[in-house]
Amino acid sequence: MARRTKEEAAATRDSILDAAEKLFVEQGVSRTTLQHIASAAGVTRGAIYWHFDDKGALFNAMMERAILPLEAEMQVLDQAESDDPLGDLRNYMLAVLRRTVEDPGARRVFEIATLKVEFVGEMDAVRLRRQQNMVNWMSRAERRIRVAAEKGLIGCKVEPGNVALALWIMI
Repeated sequence: MARRTKEEAAATRDSILDAAEKLFVEQGVSRTTLQHIASAAGVTRGAIYWHFDDKGALFNAMMERAILPLEAEMQVLDQAESDDPLGDLRNYMLAVLRRTVEDPGARRVFEIATLKVEFVGEMDAVRLRRQQNMVNWMSRAERRIRVAAEKGLIGCKVEPGNVALALWIMI
């Protein structure tokens, strides 16, 4: 049997992720088996296990694929931090919303993560990863809110952590 090239392996991995995304939207995560995903991707379950340890790892890879471009944008915003912490915060919010509006794949993945998955059992690792994403985003937001409060840019006394949590919930 001939070895697959890196490009072929990457294409197989992408087709598995595409199939998982489609099935997770249609059926939900808990009702979708790895066999369903393998059939939809035109591969064997062995091919799935070659790329992913389990369904949780596959789900995390699907999330990562949608989030990486957004994370890169967030890092650019971090490096370009201005004297306007509320403007920086606004740019974070707009980046998330723009990604959701302009990228149908990201929108589907965010829909799956919000509405189509139960974070129990095999999906507990997914819950932990999602919590880490939340902590990272809230840390960025909280830092901007704290600086804005210190500069007197916010007209009332606020608890930066609570405001950051409220913003996370809204997006």
